[in-house]
Amino acid sequence: MVKKLDIYIKPNEKITITARKIVYLKDVGEIWIPGQSTASLENLVVYQVPEDTEKTYLISVIDIIKAITLKFPDATVNNVGEMDILLTYQKQYKQQNKIWLYSKIAFIALILFTGASTSIMSFHSDAQIPKIFQNYYYIFFGEYNDMPLIIAIPYTIGLAVGIILFFNHFSKIYVTKDPTPIEIEMTTYEKETNTSIIDALNRKQKSGE
Repeated sequence: MVKKLDIYIKPNEKITITARKIVYLKDVGEIWIPGQSTASLENLVVYQVPEDTEKTYLISVIDIIKAITLKFPDATVNNVGEMDILLTYQKQYKQQNKIWLYSKIAFIALILFTGASTSIMSFHSDAQIPKIFQNYYYIFFGEYNDMPLIIAIPYTIGLAVGIILFFNHFSKIYVTKDPTPIEIEMTTYEKETNTSIIDALNRKQKSGE
């Protein structure tokens, strides 16, 4: 009795291929065959870039299963990953200009700093924080002070520390191992972007464009 071959694949949501048009199964994601080596499947061609244009292509898991069953007709293919894979094709390896990269980082950091500073100052103005500090100073010391630094300075330090703790890390030092709010938002944004691209490419394929 011939033992039935079970093949498990876990395609990634997004992959990048550079300097070649042929996509192998090992490029798409993980492969597992219980009790056997995956060497016979790793170099299986599952897709070929149809154009010489650097853009994003869509690979359906159905096409991957068809390629596998064509080589192993009696195999059962189990998909435990993505249903659609985004393929980004690049003609050649691109070396990023570090000066341009750092310039973009500095520019974005300046914009974020300006926006955050404006938001904090607007909040303080609307909430009349200086007036609140004056009232606190009067409550604790029994006299009025137009510039109660003894309250303003600890508040400023606490605000900075609170921001650092909220965003979970400062530079390369992490407060906890949990992902930061920015990392969570970036992950959500990336997933929603990929979903939108997949939907757009699926509509394009169905319309025959």
